[in-house]
Amino acid sequence: MLAAYRDNQHQSGPWLIWLHGLLGSADEWQPIVDLCPNYPSLRIDLPGHGASSSIDCHGFADFDQQLAQVIQHHGISQYYLIGYSLGARLAMHYACYYQTDGLCGLIIEGGNVGLNEVALRAQREKNDHQWAQRFRFEPIEIVLNDWYQQAVFAHLTANERQQLVLLRQQNNPQSVANILENTSLAKQPFLADKLSELSIPFRYFCGERDQKFRSVSQQYALPITLINNAGHNAHRENPHDYATALHHFLSLCG
Repeated sequence: MLAAYRDNQHQSGPWLIWLHGLLGSADEWQPIVDLCPNYPSLRIDLPGHGASSSIDCHGFADFDQQLAQVIQHHGISQYYLIGYSLGARLAMHYACYYQTDGLCGLIIEGGNVGLNEVALRAQREKNDHQWAQRFRFEPIEIVLNDWYQQAVFAHLTANERQQLVLLRQQNNPQSVANILENTSLAKQPFLADKLSELSIPFRYFCGERDQKFRSVSQQYALPITLINNAGHNAHRENPHDYATALHHFLSLCG
């Protein structure tokens, strides 16, 4: 079973369930969780990451079942799903395709709703395979240095990039390669239409400097909340404003 960590469990009401991004871990949510002391929280290490590094994930439907198992194991009946990047894509798929009794709301940060063109899917599959092969066969530090040169991280300073490289070197590169391919955007259903039909409250958080995902939210008319002074990883770059936006969303949900 996926590793998970309980915080503020003495509190009542719906839980906040946190899903991190590729190369991250449950620990990266701790600053936000600390700013949400009135809500019980469950931080999860995704397959191939952290204390779940030995757990495989064979795709989105497989993760749906893994997440449901963790929720049931911890006796959680009502909850909000909060996901960043890869965690956001997994959370969206779960909300759109799985039996979600008890899901009270969905908060997505920097998550791609999918690709609706065959050519784009083929291009992405090739790209993700190339990255996966690099993680498998090259020193992880070299691969990470190139990873954080991608356009979505263009706003980072050299020092911020180096901090991320040092932090992410703790990952098992074989596990990262496997989940990168198995949860590739090329294999994700196109979710924009399904998201528009959700009956639960849904909000799309995005760093104001994250031009790629601001355009995604505009293209598909997603209900966006901009996080000031932040790029793609908004919860890491501005935890205070992120927590403020989250509290606002939760207050509207009652």
